[in-house]
Amino acid sequence: MSTPNPHRRRRVAVTGIGVVAPGAIGGAAFWDLLSSGRTATRTIRSFDASRFRSRVAAEIDFDPAAHGLAPQVVRRTDRATQLALVAMREATAESGLDLSSLDPGRIGVTIGTAVGATMGLEEEYRVVSDDGRLHVVDHRYTVPHLYNYLVPSSFASEIAWASGAQGPVAVVSTGCTSGLDSVGHAYELIREGSADVMITGATDAPISPITLACFDAIKATTPRNDDPEHASRPFDATRNGFVLGEGAAVFVLEEWEHARRRSAQVLGEIAGFGARCNAFHMTGLRPDGREMAEAITVALADAGMTPDRIDYINAHGSGTRQNDRHETAAFKHSLGDHAYRTPVSSIKSMIGHSLGAIGSLEIAASLLAMRHNVIPPTANLTTPDPECDLDFVPRVARERRTDAVLTVGSGFGGFQSAMILRDAEAVPA
Repeated sequence: MSTPNPHRRRRVAVTGIGVVAPGAIGGAAFWDLLSSGRTATRTIRSFDASRFRSRVAAEIDFDPAAHGLAPQVVRRTDRATQLALVAMREATAESGLDLSSLDPGRIGVTIGTAVGATMGLEEEYRVVSDDGRLHVVDHRYTVPHLYNYLVPSSFASEIAWASGAQGPVAVVSTGCTSGLDSVGHAYELIREGSADVMITGATDAPISPITLACFDAIKATTPRNDDPEHASRPFDATRNGFVLGEGAAVFVLEEWEHARRRSAQVLGEIAGFGARCNAFHMTGLRPDGREMAEAITVALADAGMTPDRIDYINAHGSGTRQNDRHETAAFKHSLGDHAYRTPVSSIKSMIGHSLGAIGSLEIAASLLAMRHNVIPPTANLTTPDPECDLDFVPRVARERRTDAVLTVGSGFGGFQSAMILRDAEAVPA
């Protein structure tokens, strides 16, 4: 068991990535989809969505049994947990860690989610209420593990059981920044010495009638149902709302020296993290982008970096008018003139917005962009918005040396988060 030195700032390495995303299961397939600019948005197939205003989504064709999950696991877990378990297996395999050989008290888990086990809860309510006909539901017809669907903490406990983690274990739920905040929390636990290894990331499987109804009510999702492949249009002048998605991304984080001692492949370094809340409005954003700009400034300071070191910005880029304008302003305020020289793109144009999971999927995309020195495009960006006047990398991926990436998130409730990722080879050990 290692004894942390409280006077030394511990660096945090990423040694494993696992991805389950629309149109792509596995990190290699995910990168192939993003770098080619393909979209995975389509008309919803998992249920009859004909009554809803927005009927498009980015769904995953996912068979848990085909990906090695036992029938007992499938029975007791919601789809979101299943996505996370598959992503975790890929991440731990890539890391090369033998978790069973480590002190379990030095291994932790943090998992982000915005809406928890929405799909499982909704389906079980349909059963116990006889499709809504019973006011007093009949518990005899539910699955025996319904409590696991009710409490999002089950996501983290399932990952902890699968990995043998007995250190800090938590669920982080901060809306659409959950996937960033979860990894940010894991980074801070390693840096402060509370853990040497963290299994972290986020998962959400929200594509269900209740979720569609929620976003229809506030008109946040796009009604562009006649062209689902091109419905997600971040930063485009014709954008009119986001496209719902689902997915999971999980990472293995290690204290830097812990990874070096075992000659692990370091896929990148988490160099800085910052978070703010605007305490302003549940869904509204100030157009000046001040809160996100402050989160970016905090993350840069945490990393000990100046704005001119950023080579690429992986944007939140949801495709709503107020978010895209807010975000553009935030980049200008925080990076100054360098914002105009920095390529920006949104992968939500290809895989939709998976709520709490998307921040972790965007971290995965950022790490892969550094690995390949290629910036994924903003698909469907054909009509530039004069108010979004930065370099938003339209439609086609761009080769560019990428040593440092800023990735950001914005969530209902006023949450704003930013993370700095660095290429390990570009930083002296």
